[in-house]
Amino acid sequence: MYVNYEDFIRSIPNFPEEGILFRDITPLLNDHEVYSKAVRDMAAPYLNKKIDAVAAIESRGYLFGAPVANILGVPLVTIRKPGKLPFTTYKASYKLEYGESTLEIHTDSFNKNANVLLVDDLIATGGTIIAAIQLIEKAGGKVSGISVLIELAELEGRNLLADYKLNTLITYADDKDQLNLL
Repeated sequence: MYVNYEDFIRSIPNFPEEGILFRDITPLLNDHEVYSKAVRDMAAPYLNKKIDAVAAIESRGYLFGAPVANILGVPLVTIRKPGKLPFTTYKASYKLEYGESTLEIHTDSFNKNANVLLVDDLIATGGTIIAAIQLIEKAGGKVSGISVLIELAELEGRNLLADYKLNTLITYADDKDQLNLL
């Protein structure tokens, strides 16, 4: 079944504030067949690779990371916002298009040199993904691939990830003059 995933993404200008073009994934999530296919397509490049765990970034990354981990038959590791994980954590701060944020991961998330597939809903400038990679490495894993639903190509996040296999299902290349969020 062929799906043009862009048909299931709503673009909402000036949300949540002026100048932001919001990429709304809820129409995709609301169509069971399309959502299931997207998850399968995000997992497909890694089916025959040695992946020991999937790491997903809070919160929309979980919507894709959990079913991808299930398809690959591996554990899911959650990368969360500060103060949400109950055990000892590593922290990484990063810049966003509109500020700064921090992510955390449990210190015991991976066996040494575990092959990790990093999953999120979107890559923009790459700051969130880079912070997640730093956390995975601090926790003993190594990123063997990255799979995201949407790439905002004009924000050039891919340029920071030249050393990693990056799988994206949708690429928007026409948003150069607008700040983009999903």
